[in-house]
Amino acid sequence: MDVITGGTGQVAGGTRPQTGPALETHGLTRSYGARVAVDSVELLVERGVVLGLLGPNGAGKTTLIRMLSTVLRCDAGSFRVAGVAHTDPVRIRRAVGVLPESAGYPRGQTCEEWLTLHARLFGVRRRDARALAARLLGEVGLEDRRRSLIAGLSRGMRQRLGIARALVNDPEVVFLDEPTLGLDPFGQRQVLDLVTRIAREHGVTVVLSTHVLDEVEQICDRVVILNRGRVVADGTMAEVVRRAAAPREGRLEVPADHRARALDTLAAHHVPAEPGANGHLGMVRLELPGDVAPEDSSAAALRCLLDAGVPVLGFSVEGGRLSDAFLRVTRGDGDE
Repeated sequence: MDVITGGTGQVAGGTRPQTGPALETHGLTRSYGARVAVDSVELLVERGVVLGLLGPNGAGKTTLIRMLSTVLRCDAGSFRVAGVAHTDPVRIRRAVGVLPESAGYPRGQTCEEWLTLHARLFGVRRRDARALAARLLGEVGLEDRRRSLIAGLSRGMRQRLGIARALVNDPEVVFLDEPTLGLDPFGQRQVLDLVTRIAREHGVTVVLSTHVLDEVEQICDRVVILNRGRVVADGTMAEVVRRAAAPREGRLEVPADHRARALDTLAAHHVPAEPGANGHLGMVRLELPGDVAPEDSSAAALRCLLDAGVPVLGFSVEGGRLSDAFLRVTRGDGDE
């Protein structure tokens, strides 16, 4: 990365633009030999969004992040990050923070020394760099480790330190590539809470690349799914689930002596259903189509039962699942 210098005591780069999207790509393409890793990607991401970037192994997630952060050149297409065109990579680097999938850390430096060094590389005055490092360590919960050698940190602590490093230049867009990989559930929760907090308190756009769908459901405003280098789904959680026609599960309770009749009635109306698996003789599980509004599909199922004289004691519908949508739009593709 180019050294970015300035003499103001603040990170060099000028005043942040306040309008326009955080990310914009047009026909973005990158190949490795004969293999197309990213294929004509079109994206428009508004500011302040936490974006979940999903896809099977080899889908192109890391390559896309490396292009947007100017580590790799694109073969075709164009993009803008924080309003800056891809033809000005130095300005883009001033505007982004990155935690790569396999981040390396020096073993012989303390947390404070390492962050201070990076602050200096981004043009922060010497007398201010140490204060910035201390503030960021406090934000990521490592204040008591400021003088600890990085070699002695747990993996979860190193990931939080890497997020602090990604914030050292006060970025507008932060790319986090598999930030919870290899962490235990407590460490995962700490990192996810931190991601949510920095998005809110720093007002940044966060791109979270992960294989853990539950993480995306917990903290992301929007989802983009890549498959074989192409965008196959893009939108809010509800939009992605609906567009992928991911089914919803309904749970129906009828008197035990009416369950057989309920199953027959639903089958006659082409509603997939089966006895509930919890031992309750009056429970029925049914599958509702994901491409129909849940209130419409559930009303139709209830109507056919009531018209047939089947008493309904209870009815609930689970929300569409991101995992179902993911499998539908990436079906048949494994590691590449």
